[in-house]
Amino acid sequence: MKCYSYKMDHDFGFAPNPFWGVMTLATCKGRLRRSRNLEIGDWVIATGGRVLHKYIEHLIFAMKVDEIITFDQYWNNPNFQCKKPFFNGSVIQMYGDNVYHTNPQTGEVIQERCAHTVEGKNPKDTEQYGRDIRGKNVLISRNFYYFGVNAPELPDEFKCMASTVRDIECYHVDEKTVKKFVDWLQSNYKVGIHGDPINWQEFPFKPYPIPKL
Repeated sequence: MKCYSYKMDHDFGFAPNPFWGVMTLATCKGRLRRSRNLEIGDWVIATGGRVLHKYIEHLIFAMKVDEIITFDQYWNNPNFQCKKPFFNGSVIQMYGDNVYHTNPQTGEVIQERCAHTVEGKNPKDTEQYGRDIRGKNVLISRNFYYFGVNAPELPDEFKCMASTVRDIECYHVDEKTVKKFVDWLQSNYKVGIHGDPINWQEFPFKPYPIPKL
């Protein structure tokens, strides 16, 4: 059991997306999503980065990797249709992350309108598109802890797990420490959502309340 850790500079509930009872990481972090070293049962966590500096060494989320599927499997699965963006719906629906699928004739990866869409630009001409499709897998977790704005500070013994770079770090944490961290999580928190996404505080309106799991 390994733990992959990175810093977050934005938290809109898009990457990762913790809604509808399943946490998914389908955009950003392409290097992690395509990694051959990532296995079912590994953990992914994130703490605050330079922009979210108030959340440095605070746990924004933790997810146990339960499934690793392709963009197309995610797109076509009836269970994940709720994760497709709907811009006339709630804020939760607007930030759906089920946005990539493959054109069966050309093999081109298509990006549907989403939080990474740059209006007036071809998606293929944007940095977001390139970063997203570097990893054509989606990470699925039903064993997750999403804290968002209520991110707790990591206990001193687990601060070594906070990434020192924005990209993914993994191998500096031994399995014994990872197991102790998971025990701490499970002993103190229930699986599910414990707070709104951090960047929702910037909205000029009150988003719909998130149903707690």
